[in-house]
Amino acid sequence: MQLGIIGLPNVGKSTLFNALTRGHAPVARYPFTTVEPNIGVVEVPDGRLTELQRLIDAQAVSPTTIKFLDLAGLVKGASKGEGLGNQFLAQIRGVDGIAHVVRCFEDSQVAHVAPTIEPLRDIEIVNIELALADLEVVERRIAKAKRIQKGGDRQASREIELLDRVKDILARGESIHSRDFSKEELERVCQYQLLRAKPILYVANIAEEAVGIPADSYLQEVQEYGAREGSPVVPLCAKLEAEISELPPEDAGEFRMELGLPETGLARLIRAGYELLNLVTFFTIERGKLQAWTLESGSSAIQAAGKVHSDMARGFIRAEVVGYSDLAGAGSVAKAREEGLIKLEGKDYTIGNGDIVTFRFRV
Repeated sequence: MQLGIIGLPNVGKSTLFNALTRGHAPVARYPFTTVEPNIGVVEVPDGRLTELQRLIDAQAVSPTTIKFLDLAGLVKGASKGEGLGNQFLAQIRGVDGIAHVVRCFEDSQVAHVAPTIEPLRDIEIVNIELALADLEVVERRIAKAKRIQKGGDRQASREIELLDRVKDILARGESIHSRDFSKEELERVCQYQLLRAKPILYVANIAEEAVGIPADSYLQEVQEYGAREGSPVVPLCAKLEAEISELPPEDAGEFRMELGLPETGLARLIRAGYELLNLVTFFTIERGKLQAWTLESGSSAIQAAGKVHSDMARGFIRAEVVGYSDLAGAGSVAKAREEGLIKLEGKDYTIGNGDIVTFRFRV
């Protein structure tokens, strides 16, 4: 799954990306440092892996991952080609969700596209440009559907009705993903690859001195905006997180404790992104290897089998399933089996978050 990091120029996108990936994306004090997207794959923090490794004495462990794309800064007029607008918008249409970085700190040494720091203004600039780009897509689709409708196509009429609703939402400056649509309508809307239909979270990039203290006015504004839209907000200091990410694990842990941070902001962001995309984790154990897998919530056992290997899905017989809490409580796989905690499930079984699954299949 891919999460695109977006925002105005010089809000800390590439600094955050480097902290997440321990990469070396160019960071500068002037706009448009990022031209081509930087791409990094990040492990999803999951404490269950450590306990499972102990319980089953796994020789190897593979966490699940999430892909981050650091995209070019977006400016007012991007939908009309300003800045790197057209290139940027094409790149972002391919991501599954959006992490919108909002600058919530003052620094005279780091240029900003506006003379003042106003998080809500910055959010609106980006969201309006996304909506304007979407409106162009919707209007083209409406025109096409109307041409088809003239031939008596009823499906085209239903398409126009849905597109008109989407157009009204965009014209009001609202997010599509937070609106009420039926499951069928949502599937159709997703096919349009609209930017304002993608799930979004806001990363409030705060000042170092604001870490670990009650939210200041900048952060409060972003939190209130996110609450109105139904989008999560993750506050962190990208600069500080980048510095921590470069330290040895023990030193990083001590530094966090000094700051009063039980975990890194990055861990919170990765977890929030995982939840934003409505994902669950299931585990497989094979030949001493413990592996975590990403799956969309509500997926079936046969879909999970296909995630591991297509042969498993084609030859699916059954799935042996035990929940993480049940296995941890039993203390071993043998004990869990003895207590009847390992269940035999069919292909339609819904995989739960934390399930440990062994697939039985014909080759």
